[in-house]
Amino acid sequence: MYKTGLLRINLLVAAILIALRAITADVAVDAALLWAMTAWLAVTAMRLTLRHRRFTATLWQLLPGLLLAALLWTTPERHVTWLWAWAILLMWPQPPWMLVLHGVLAAVTWYAQHDVLRDEPWWLVGLLLAGLMVLGLSRSRALQAWRFAARHRASLIAGWPLWPRAQLERDLDRERRRATRESVHAELLLLRLPPRRLFPLAGRLRHHLQRFENCYRLDRGTLGILLISRDAEQSAQRRQRLLDALEPQVKARAIPLPYLVSLTTEQHALSRQSPPLWIKESATNA
Repeated sequence: MYKTGLLRINLLVAAILIALRAITADVAVDAALLWAMTAWLAVTAMRLTLRHRRFTATLWQLLPGLLLAALLWTTPERHVTWLWAWAILLMWPQPPWMLVLHGVLAAVTWYAQHDVLRDEPWWLVGLLLAGLMVLGLSRSRALQAWRFAARHRASLIAGWPLWPRAQLERDLDRERRRATRESVHAELLLLRLPPRRLFPLAGRLRHHLQRFENCYRLDRGTLGILLISRDAEQSAQRRQRLLDALEPQVKARAIPLPYLVSLTTEQHALSRQSPPLWIKESATNA
């Protein structure tokens, strides 16, 4: 899942090959488009990391398809074999409307090859391209289903104790049993913060957690932390140290696990909470 090193190498190799083709281009527009492709591949490779942020902005995702379409439309006789790249583009994660756009661009650029290819090969190329695009689309759907399943059992960031909500729901029962068995204090600390600060804050929090403690992403603006302490007093001290390390605008809600009735209810209560910190003192205390 995290084989970014191999992907980075492949992107850099592709960038080098396209750069070599750009150097030999005779047409200025052709060279400009090839250099733009090279830059896109190189920047993507350099910024591809194990962090949560990748180049998923809509404009950045659109660029390779638009560049490929422009290249095939302006100089079809020089890049006819690049038609097959449409099948590869469909394999990348993208919203449905972008899949439709790539399909339309593929059809338009295939039509532009009519004067380059004879009638019979032109139709054959179209049929083969359609088949490969269907295979690419099916592969994309399979990868998306695999990623969805993986998110429910894998850490959200490689090497970080940051897990999805589904993992927290499973861990709550386990930690309740462990707290009873070992006579320790287990507490769920919910944090509400601006979405853009969620992952940087999660990275900071991991330095304040024990190796057996985890952080959970409940939604785009809510983090959950399971604190396991010797007693309630130690838990309060640790909680305060965590809160002191955070920004002032973060709202917190502390719920000892014996008093936790519903994770969804507590999450909704946090979103409506006025004071920066609220500590639940009984199972019926809302």
